[in-house]
Amino acid sequence: MGRRQARSQDVAKLAGVSRTTVSFVLNEVPGVKITEETRQRVLQAARDLNYYPAAAARTLASGKTQRIGLILGEGQARLGVDAFLPPFLQGVTASVHRRGYLLVLQLAEDVPSHEAYARLIREQQVDGVILSGPRDRDPLLEELAEDRFPLILHGRLNRSDFPIVDVDNQAGAYQAVQHLIGLGHQHIGFISNAPLSYAGAQDRFAGYKQALGEHDLAQDPALVHTAGFLPGSGRAAMERLLSLDERPTAVFAASDVVAIGAMSAVHDAGLRIPEDVAVVGFDDIFLAAHVHPRLTTVRVPAYGLGWTAAEVLTALIEGDEEVPSMILETELIVRESCGAPPDARN
Repeated sequence: MGRRQARSQDVAKLAGVSRTTVSFVLNEVPGVKITEETRQRVLQAARDLNYYPAAAARTLASGKTQRIGLILGEGQARLGVDAFLPPFLQGVTASVHRRGYLLVLQLAEDVPSHEAYARLIREQQVDGVILSGPRDRDPLLEELAEDRFPLILHGRLNRSDFPIVDVDNQAGAYQAVQHLIGLGHQHIGFISNAPLSYAGAQDRFAGYKQALGEHDLAQDPALVHTAGFLPGSGRAAMERLLSLDERPTAVFAASDVVAIGAMSAVHDAGLRIPEDVAVVGFDDIFLAAHVHPRLTTVRVPAYGLGWTAAEVLTALIEGDEEVPSMILETELIVRESCGAPPDARN
């Protein structure tokens, strides 16, 4: 008999890393922090074993449905405007298809949460689920944890043992507000990207407060407003900020979609960006570089998040018992909308 073809677990064992790390390195997944020494060790192990990733070479264990569920914690309205979602879905789909699975999509806000899970797990019999946008106090999550059902969270969830794939939202927001403070702004508004029942929105608000606190800047409740995914909510929040007797000189909007709505309110009020109000967003959606002025923002590796979530989930499904949470890096992208220090505008 001929020699058995090498598998990803063989590469992982030889390199002394997890199968997930092997997948990240060999597929060049963007946004994943892996040291160059580890990367070279994986590549050398693959060369030594003459291993090449191939979906056709993977054999699923008996009894698997070859289907992965993706639950998006949002409704139909957001799908039409949230430019973060397409690259995230592309990343999930690319990984899922490469491994020979089918993807089943469910919008959690269109049906009761319990029913959304039940359809995917019990009726459609998926092998595992990616839950994007989890919320606290979901009783079915506790049931799934007890059953050890393969589930990955895209987004942090308080008091949960499920693996998480996300970015450090607090650190990214902190960096954005620090940048505004460095430009001389001291009266900085905050518009959330979602209701604060979402952990990601909480974390971005925490980063805003952390930056203000480190510089002994007042945290004025009048400067804080909640938006809800859509541009119109960002516009409404900015209109309230502009109506203040002492309006902010800068605003951190915790998503680009919300930021673009906020920018429209500034323009319609006859004000200029950044001369009258500086604006910084979060996500770096493709539109951020094409609005006027171009939007300073925190870049999130949306495709990499989708890919990573699917890779970690399939590792769980295929028997990897030590699957870590993965926190991908963000990057501040400075464009024209943040402007110069207030004392230099004239």
